[in-house]
Amino acid sequence: MAKREKDRFLISILGEQTLDGETDKIEVLTAGNFMKKKDHFYIGYKEYDDENPATAYDNLIKVEGDMVTINRKGPMRSQLMLQRGRRHQCIYQTIAGDLNIGVFTKTLKNNLTEKGGSLEVSYTLDFNTDLVSENRFYITVEEKQPKQ
Repeated sequence: MAKREKDRFLISILGEQTLDGETDKIEVLTAGNFMKKKDHFYIGYKEYDDENPATAYDNLIKVEGDMVTINRKGPMRSQLMLQRGRRHQCIYQTIAGDLNIGVFTKTLKNNLTEKGGSLEVSYTLDFNTDLVSENRFYITVEEKQPKQ
């Protein structure tokens, strides 16, 4: 059996967060891993802290039907559960301690295939049922072209 090549895929992430009428956007282009196992898709990549480049987070996105779970591991962990039309309670670790936040998924468009594709999700975050922010991310996954 051939060994799987790591970071074979190009992962592009466009994220938007609207807070108090102000919208911030981030764009990330990174190498990572992508696979389909049973009926689930997995997108894995490392994210580095801008202020401390030695600090890395391992992100794993699991997509199964209308449910997306994002696990972030590193100095501070988080798990975000996104399911169209549903609100989930999620934990975010911060320097000050754990935060329990509500996540309501408004839209979820999964266009992933075994070769890559896209995933688009919009959701709100709330704290004690008070709206904190509106969020959206768009991820595309494509196999890297071999070097000539």
